Amino acid sequence: MKVLAAGSLRTVWTSLMAPFPEPVEAEFGPAGLLRERIEAGEFCDLFASANLAHPRALLAAGRALAVFPFASNQLCLTVRREVWRKGDDWFSLLTRETLRIATSTPGADPSGDYAQELFTRMGAAGESVRRRAQALVGGRDSAPIPPGRLAAEWILHSGKAEVFIGYASYGETLRQMEGLKVITIPPPYNPLANYACAVITPQAQPLADFLLSVEAQKIVQQAGFLPSPCGRGALFSPSPRGRGPG
Repeated sequence: MKVLAAGSLRTVWTSLMAPFPEPVEAEFGPAGLLRERIEAGEFCDLFASANLAHPRALLAAGRALAVFPFASNQLCLTVRREVWRKGDDWFSLLTRETLRIATSTPGADPSGDYAQELFTRMGAAGESVRRRAQALVGGRDSAPIPPGRLAAEWILHSGKAEVFIGYASYGETLRQMEGLKVITIPPPYNPLANYACAVITPQAQPLADFLLSVEAQKIVQQAGFLPSPCGRGALFSPSPRGRGPG
């Protein structure tokens, strides 16, 4: 079985697939770019995205049989520890104009889209942050992240930025890395990333069912993800006028 999956699922995927009885070949990348590959005709049995929009677009185009939300995530800031000052919070760090801010690439990578939503939720202050932020990873022409490195750690330790906006599921790992500090972004500013899988072929249905199981949900949440706000087992099916997968 072949799966195309959001890059943010890479760190949990091996442990997640360990209890699943069938062999699964997974390839990871920015969900927007993976969706484009499927639309261009690349074969996969299941597509796991870091947002609902890309799987639902495949469903609407008749390229998926069903869409199941299965987890969620949030954003956090990772900063180089030497730039953090006593009393700093997420807002003061983002609005400090001397700090360079890095994000993933909007459109290609949902993490970049959620960062843009964060800026919108910040109001007028966020527009200035939006103009300063640089999309350094997750794009069609972005420099590849070295194997075994996390985007935030690589960007910050290589001196490309002082602040990185990324997924909170990486937070516990990043907190253990020398020279880095992870800062929480509170609601209502923090967007919720709703992960979903698109069932492309009937052979993928057992894997979709497994992702919704109690066992799989426990593994995903132990890795720093949150439950899906849609509820376990929520389903989006094609309209009666939709055609089969193409």
